[in-house]
Amino acid sequence: MRLVVIGASGSFAGPESPASSYLVQVPDDVSPDGREWNLLLDMGNGALGALQRFVDPRRLDAIGLSHLHPDHFVDVCGLYVYLRYHPDRSASAPGAGAPRQDGRAPAPTPVWGPADTAERIGATYGLEAGESMESQFGFRTWLPGQVVTVGPLEIEPFRVYHPVEAYGVRVTGPSSLHPGERVTLAYTGDTDACDAVVELARDADLLLAEAAFQEGRDDAVDRGIHLTGRRAGEVATEAGARRLVLTHLPAWNDKQAARDEAAAVYAGPVDLAATGRVFTL
Repeated sequence: MRLVVIGASGSFAGPESPASSYLVQVPDDVSPDGREWNLLLDMGNGALGALQRFVDPRRLDAIGLSHLHPDHFVDVCGLYVYLRYHPDRSASAPGAGAPRQDGRAPAPTPVWGPADTAERIGATYGLEAGESMESQFGFRTWLPGQVVTVGPLEIEPFRVYHPVEAYGVRVTGPSSLHPGERVTLAYTGDTDACDAVVELARDADLLLAEAAFQEGRDDAVDRGIHLTGRRAGEVATEAGARRLVLTHLPAWNDKQAARDEAAAVYAGPVDLAATGRVFTL
């Protein structure tokens, strides 16, 4: 399993990165059925453009949305256009979006998210009354503790601490480094420190944690919005996560300062997410 960072900028696209988006892949050489699987976690503004550098969007097997702030979902609208109007709409991958045997259009791509995901994305796109995106997307609702299966991947959502309905997810799948073993990626989405995010990160091989706030600078902002580098490090330490990658860093942040905050309280390796970085598990 590998994590490809598509976008790591927090709250809005930055000059070097789209907003939050992360591609989880199971390469064909470790997949039990011998083909590559592609799961996209979040699709913030700018993500669709960068995604095309790493995979044809028609080859996505599923999308998981942590919550419905624009910097985490808005490019699903562009993906709808890509999937619906691409001149070669039959050229999708095997799996969830595969062409049917009878030659009809590919099956809709599953999109997991909060309860009102279909309505919110439809409204953002500008659908008229009675229209839907069901030709391209199969919208489904996260239920905490209910594991979702996408090929060889198991995805478990955790309700986390944010002003809107928000989820972090644990993704467990085949290891690329240790054949025959399974590994776990934990992604916080947007959250402040809470019991749920610690359980989400428990014994994870890699914790992908947002760190939008900075200690001292953002202390006056209401809690329950974002982690700092320090709080992300504290979560990783308490949970026993084996590796920490910081993401959702706004363009105005000093990224090294976030890393230093985390490293002061977490003894494991700390990395910074950036578009194009690949982390192999």
